[in-house]
Amino acid sequence: MVCNYQTSSGINTLQEPEQIRQFDENFKERYSSNKYNYEGKGIVTQTPTGSGNYEDYKKAKDRRKEGNNSDNLTIDLGPFSWLFHLALAIAVFYLVYILLNEGGTGLFSHNKNKPITTYEDITAQNIENADIHSLIKNAEKDNNYRLAIRYYYLLVLKTLSLKNHIKFEDDKTNNEYLNEINGKPFSTEFAYTSYLYNYIWYGEFPVNIDKYNKAKHHFLTLLKQVKQ
Repeated sequence: MVCNYQTSSGINTLQEPEQIRQFDENFKERYSSNKYNYEGKGIVTQTPTGSGNYEDYKKAKDRRKEGNNSDNLTIDLGPFSWLFHLALAIAVFYLVYILLNEGGTGLFSHNKNKPITTYEDITAQNIENADIHSLIKNAEKDNNYRLAIRYYYLLVLKTLSLKNHIKFEDDKTNNEYLNEINGKPFSTEFAYTSYLYNYIWYGEFPVNIDKYNKAKHHFLTLLKQVKQ
């Protein structure tokens, strides 16, 4: 119903009926399209390939597909990005170095071409290439028979390793080597030469030329048996 009333100035004013507004509970659905995206997530549109003909394009519907590029992981380090690449390069180089040395072929190992002048230089990595015969001769020239026996024992271990009777390791004991060759024809002779080695080297008893030659004979006999 429309009512007219007269103001103090004599002008009639039309008064409209009061309208009651209702709250739309589903108002969010009207603002769910991409044009209301205020969260900063980029929208990438992708259009499938078509025939390229204008007629097909004119009749076809909009085939663009929307993809959210926030799914792509990107790391922006700014001015410090070169530090990340440098650290990555160092890590890769170190891994390759480990694989080619202690953990692999030893291609760049500093111990591979290191000259062997004492028994302490002989390791599991170089014993097969060590010239132990020359070390024995040098010890004999110096009348250091205890050291010569030490080299003879290393020569025995080297020969056993080359013949695949044992696996030479830096921290293995004589008993562990003896267990590896248990049942071999030369196991008894190896046990006796191990006893001579322990007695002469670790016992630190003086060895003259006669005692040395007797011990040397047993080592040469063992080496001959292993090579057979």
